[in-house]
Amino acid sequence: MQLIGFDIGSSSVKVSVLDVESGETISSAQYPEREMEITALKPGWAEQDPEMWYQNLKKACQKAMAKDGVKKEKIKAIGISYQMHGLVIVDKNGKVLRPSIIWCDSRAAQYGAKAFEELGEEWCLQNLLNSPGNFTASKLKWVKENEPALYGQIDKIMLPGDYIAFRMTGEAVTTMSGLSEGMFWEFPKDGLSDTLMEYYGFDSSFIPEAMTSFSDQGTVMDAIAEEFGLPKGIKVSYRAGDQPNNAFSLNVLNPGEVAATGGTSGVVYGVTDKNVYDEDSRVNAFAHVNHHMPTPSLGVLLCINGTGILNSWMNKNVGSEVSYPEMNDMAAGVPIGSEGLTILPFGNGAERILKNIDYGSQINHLNFNVHTPAHMYRAAQEGIAFSFKYGMDIMNDMGIKSELIRAGQANMFLSPIFQRTVSNVSGATIELYNTDGAAGAARGAGVGAGIYKTFEEAFGGLKKVETIEPNPQEKDATMEAYQKWKSALNKL
Repeated sequence: MQLIGFDIGSSSVKVSVLDVESGETISSAQYPEREMEITALKPGWAEQDPEMWYQNLKKACQKAMAKDGVKKEKIKAIGISYQMHGLVIVDKNGKVLRPSIIWCDSRAAQYGAKAFEELGEEWCLQNLLNSPGNFTASKLKWVKENEPALYGQIDKIMLPGDYIAFRMTGEAVTTMSGLSEGMFWEFPKDGLSDTLMEYYGFDSSFIPEAMTSFSDQGTVMDAIAEEFGLPKGIKVSYRAGDQPNNAFSLNVLNPGEVAATGGTSGVVYGVTDKNVYDEDSRVNAFAHVNHHMPTPSLGVLLCINGTGILNSWMNKNVGSEVSYPEMNDMAAGVPIGSEGLTILPFGNGAERILKNIDYGSQINHLNFNVHTPAHMYRAAQEGIAFSFKYGMDIMNDMGIKSELIRAGQANMFLSPIFQRTVSNVSGATIELYNTDGAAGAARGAGVGAGIYKTFEEAFGGLKKVETIEPNPQEKDATMEAYQKWKSALNKL
């Protein structure tokens, strides 16, 4: 038997086919090869066309299905991972009414801040575990206030993964984990927050039925299955936001376990069984994929918007003729601390760890007589790693200790400089595994379809490929560089 996983990112769409028995990925494909377009009509805005996701998914799926070893008739279930916090709105005919307002769009921060004040900070933190902030509910409020004609046509609201599943199955459903990431979930009652819905003036009919992450979430329509090259009758049996799914893909399911990723954005995600929160909502708690009352399972999420996107910007604008491996090699020739050059990587919208303020990225202490593109490459990677450290200290204060971090061997974690800097500055051991979001979604599909009877069975093929330990000889220089970086941050 085989399983297929879809990972709907904001940079690209990836598809992986997993062999059930060996637990190994036998086919992968992504589309497009370069980053998908993010439209910013105004500063702080970020939108994408859901049709672009769907068409790119179709192309990636067709490529994955055409590779050797894939047997169409053996594929038994679909799992979907998706970029979190986005808003897709459709009318009664299922037509998308406007481009999706995606995760890094910061236009709704003011609505969330006002709700935090008027609903009461204590109520929000104890019930939502967060400020309404710049999450999906606040984005819907922005549409209500600024695009009333479109708002009046809404039949359902969806997260990006909900929309992809809807396009494929014709069934509008969501998940408990998804509603929590949008700030619609009230944890003490373990259900939709009537208080938030009433405050924002939303009709509860907008919200699709909420299911568990591992469940029968609809059958792919025959015509769609044929287009994608999938077998008829195949079901969607797993769905999760990219960061809960990334943690799941690394078998991070139990209290005290920590996962990380370094894609367009960077994330550290720690699991707890307690309803914890940061009073300033700089890091955020959501229902994890295995959340089920009366025993809660929450993921505390640190998100840095400007991670891989900063490295990509460097590649395009500083070294357009240089590959990423070449950038890493050049950066390796620069000493720790980049000879005084520091970069704050906050140029991709409002940053949660900075209380939803959009400061923009900053390059500090650039010396025309000293610094080269190699210094820029290293300072960018160090700045990203230092922002991880800054957020991890907040998580540590909440009881989420990051002594061992699991990550997929992908994206920023392919860079030895980034790996070592995160390990040295945090003191954490980093374990890298042979997995990614699409493979994790495929494993989730196997659990949701009952093909894997336990989580342990689902992760039989997960393999550790590298371990990075803190280097005592580099610690002092790394911490000195971090303090200089932090000093620049404190001046904002």
